[in-house]
Amino acid sequence: MRFVTFEEAGSARVGIVVGDKVVPLADVAPDAPSTLRAVIAAGADEGWQAKAERAAETSGRPLADLKLLVPVPDPGKIMCIGLNYHDHAEETGQAVPTYPPVFMRCTTSLANPGEAMVVPKCSEQLDYEAELTIVIGKRCRHVSEAEALDYVFGYTMMNEGSVRDYQKKSTQWTGAKNFDRTGPVGPWITTADEVPPGASGLRIRTLVNGAVMQDADTAGMIFNVAQIVSTLSEIMTLEPGDLIPTGTPAGVGMGRRPQVWLKPGDEVTVEVEGVGALTNPVVAEA
Repeated sequence: MRFVTFEEAGSARVGIVVGDKVVPLADVAPDAPSTLRAVIAAGADEGWQAKAERAAETSGRPLADLKLLVPVPDPGKIMCIGLNYHDHAEETGQAVPTYPPVFMRCTTSLANPGEAMVVPKCSEQLDYEAELTIVIGKRCRHVSEAEALDYVFGYTMMNEGSVRDYQKKSTQWTGAKNFDRTGPVGPWITTADEVPPGASGLRIRTLVNGAVMQDADTAGMIFNVAQIVSTLSEIMTLEPGDLIPTGTPAGVGMGRRPQVWLKPGDEVTVEVEGVGALTNPVVAEA
């Protein structure tokens, strides 16, 4: 299944994607929770998909007409993995890490599907990063790698925009990774059963104004999904709706010669095979 959060009559609603339509979850399961974070915590009913397919003709909203929101608008945590593809480590001239580099993002850094990414006033070096993003499904702590995938609800995409000159100002990446509206997430969550275990072996790409900038395979991750979930669960309790962007492959603007930065008027798409595609325009900070 594919779950979205969309805005209707000023309120956020949960929906199921059926082709080019979205069926409100309330039409399929009136007793289901009203937020996607709560749906994830409660567990999705496999029968919802069939009900949504039957309801699509009568109560489906055209997907293209909806204002989509970050699928989990209120994640408890956003824990990002840095430097997690062999080819990206090579292009940046850094050693392959032996332990996942972890940093956090805050909710003000996120952007909705279709909403503009913002080039900040203080920099011209906004970079794109296509990242498969894990959505945690069940509360867990100290999970083994063998058990870790049981705690994954599904996957979405993040364009984990980075302001590169600010990334060089400190040994800590938090500042560079948390500028307002630099990290679009979405457009939906694809449940884990729709993709190979651990979402491995999927094509991951970035296109800027239609030109392919990143083109790789999630099998190129240094630390796979199970390892990431297990490692993070050693540090903290993972909870339903937590988001974990898993790093980006080679081809980022910083690594190109000449370097390529996102600029106002650009359109950038990040996509993961079998999960979805996320497109956002780029604007200057007002």
